[in-house]
Amino acid sequence: MGGTKVKRMPREVRERQMMDAAVRTFGQRGYQAASMDEIAELAGVSKPLVYLYLNSKEELFTACIRREAQALIAAVVGGVDRRQTAEQQLWAGLLAFFTHTAEHPDGWAVLSRQARTHGEPFAGEAGRMRDEIVAYVGTLIGAAAEETHRETNRDPELAERDVAGLAQALVGAAESLAGWANETPGMTAWEAAATLMNFSWAGLGNLMKHERWSPREPRDSRTSA
Repeated sequence: MGGTKVKRMPREVRERQMMDAAVRTFGQRGYQAASMDEIAELAGVSKPLVYLYLNSKEELFTACIRREAQALIAAVVGGVDRRQTAEQQLWAGLLAFFTHTAEHPDGWAVLSRQARTHGEPFAGEAGRMRDEIVAYVGTLIGAAAEETHRETNRDPELAERDVAGLAQALVGAAESLAGWANETPGMTAWEAAATLMNFSWAGLGNLMKHERWSPREPRDSRTSA
């Protein structure tokens, strides 16, 4: 009677295990400090197998950035129902963003810190992810302007440059807040999203109503009494 045949693990499952281990190691230890030995041990495989599947440390790190970026983008886009109001869409997008970054802190650390501080090609990969999210947020802001126009029959006069600038600012704030939220005990994704929604939606609402803030003209001390 022959021995029991051990079922071979599918390549995609084995590769996912190694990628999971790599993201955890890179996220917690940093790119420079992380070693292929650590990644192999955490994944429960030999180091030669990691190299066989994922080649060099640089290529492995690049693959981690791409995977985590795609997952984050999919979470944000998938969390928004474009049939909802503009306010609900923005809230859903923010909540999806903060929920994903809270549930995947190592992946977020790879994207927000490690990828951006170790030069190319890593910074470029993270930059492409950011550009895609900024573009998507821009569509949400543009939808808010269109909704206001339909409801009030007034043109909110948000130029393309305004939309692009607001999207950059909102994404930048979300990135900073996500890092802080992940390091603050007891801070939930819902609270982080609500904080940014309160900060951003009030300002967007004023813009839609033509209520723009502008600095006061400084008083000329030479002409003051």
